[in-house]
Amino acid sequence: MIKLKLERTPAPMWSKALIPIVAVVVTFIITSLLIILADANPFTAYYNFIVVPLSSKFSALEVLVKATPLIFTGLAVTFAFASGYYNIGAEGQLYAGAVAAAWVGATFTNLPAIAAVPLELVLGFIAGMLWALIPALLKIKLKVDEVVTTLLMNSIIMYFISALLNGPWRDPETGWPKSPEFFEAARFAQLIPKSRLHIGFIIAMVLVLIVYVVLKKTPLGLQMRAVGASKVGAQFAGINVNRTMLIAALVSGGIAGLAGVSEIAGIHYHLISELSGSYGYTGIIVATLGGLNPIGSTIAALFIGLIDTGSQTVSRVLGVPVYLGDVVQSTLLLVTLGMLLLQNYRIKRQ
Repeated sequence: MIKLKLERTPAPMWSKALIPIVAVVVTFIITSLLIILADANPFTAYYNFIVVPLSSKFSALEVLVKATPLIFTGLAVTFAFASGYYNIGAEGQLYAGAVAAAWVGATFTNLPAIAAVPLELVLGFIAGMLWALIPALLKIKLKVDEVVTTLLMNSIIMYFISALLNGPWRDPETGWPKSPEFFEAARFAQLIPKSRLHIGFIIAMVLVLIVYVVLKKTPLGLQMRAVGASKVGAQFAGINVNRTMLIAALVSGGIAGLAGVSEIAGIHYHLISELSGSYGYTGIIVATLGGLNPIGSTIAALFIGLIDTGSQTVSRVLGVPVYLGDVVQSTLLLVTLGMLLLQNYRIKRQ
């Protein structure tokens, strides 16, 4: 009888670069079975997923629009995960930043754009940090699992927003649960006329460079990566593990808060409970697919934005459910995680 076992074998460095590509191919093969069950052609479906959205100026810009919040949340998750702090609360931190921006956008009506927009960004970043502070302190002081606490904080802020939108911020004219409209100067400028692409995309790209430099070129980045690799080893090397993880958690929350500012000031102009299309959770897919690298997560965010835009085209052309895009994203996460887990193992005959 043949017996097989998994044997740990260090993977070559070049194999890590192939993981995202192989994961995408495997995901397409798996999800093609669902497309066949829906009586559609997989090749036609993926043509509409990937090629068609880039065939016109409008849809190509929509890819960038949908990728913008994912770049923010992907960077937030990347920054936290780099230090071994598993922040699953980017969704809640996004909403915290949106609440702060909504307050600015409806209150300081006399401010010019040169002051209103930076104020939104600063307060949105601080709000995201504050919402990330409680789970971080619980982790550092009481060793409470941050995966649980950050996830629970997402639900708490949704109840808080519901109370706001059904209470003091309810629209007095229509009765709809939404905050007052932003005044003109508090809205993000559009980059291209007659499109939804706004300066949030530029802010996100600048932030990509900043996060990359911090993680790869600074002592703080080196400490974070050391803590992420081994907390015991980092502590033995003289690194303050708790302080490093606290910084990573707070900065991660702040970056996620900027995603909320970008969405509310660049797209919606008022706060609603459906502001985020689960961008905080999708940021985990983005960061994982990008190999916890700021540049890689940006490419992954653009790819997810392409899939999200293409899913509407696929649904319209082939008549398959629009949620197929969500299935592709979820499958992609599972496949990527599986490949990351098994990259340092090989099957050996015993």
